[in-house]
Amino acid sequence: MVQAYVLIQTDSGRASEVAHAIGEIEGVDSSQAVTGPYDVIVAARASDVDALGYLVVSKIQPVPGIVRTLTCPVIRI
Repeated sequence: MVQAYVLIQTDSGRASEVAHAIGEIEGVDSSQAVTGPYDVIVAARASDVDALGYLVVSKIQPVPGIVRTLTCPVIRI
């Protein structure tokens, strides 16, 4: 299992609707609107890195209102 945080920048004023829409996607554990340089932070999981990439590119990025994403895989040290 691979876990990651996806940091998302949205169009102005769309953070709440983007966070809600992403929260409905399978593989997304949580989706929160936040303040700061990013507008939404998503906790996601997938079976492997390829599946995580598919989740981000094919399911999360197409959500209307998203400008940019940054995927941060979780590591265990």
